[in-house]
Amino acid sequence: MVVDKGPLESDEEDVSRIRLPNIKEGEIFGIADQLLGASKIKVMCEDGVSRMGRIPGRIKKRMWIREGDLLIVSVWDFQPDKCDIRFRYTRTQAVNLSKRHKIPKTIDIY
Repeated sequence: MVVDKGPLESDEEDVSRIRLPNIKEGEIFGIADQLLGASKIKVMCEDGVSRMGRIPGRIKKRMWIREGDLLIVSVWDFQPDKCDIRFRYTRTQAVNLSKRHKIPKTIDIY
């Protein structure tokens, strides 16, 4: 007996869309290094620089950021030692990106 699959079902593995850094906007990967309080965080970026990150209110209210989380950060143009947090990956998403070799080797801890 052959089971007919619908148009939305397939035998292939379901691949979800995961946001990647937009290079044109100056976004890069980073790892949350140390929580400093007052919505500030120390971030180790993929270019090897440790920056002071600012967590905006829209992210602070929706998700918690812990040490060791994979982040997308946007480096400030006028102060390159500071950055804004743009996105936080879940543990599953970070492991998936690591398996697909999307994370640079300098910060790949997964």
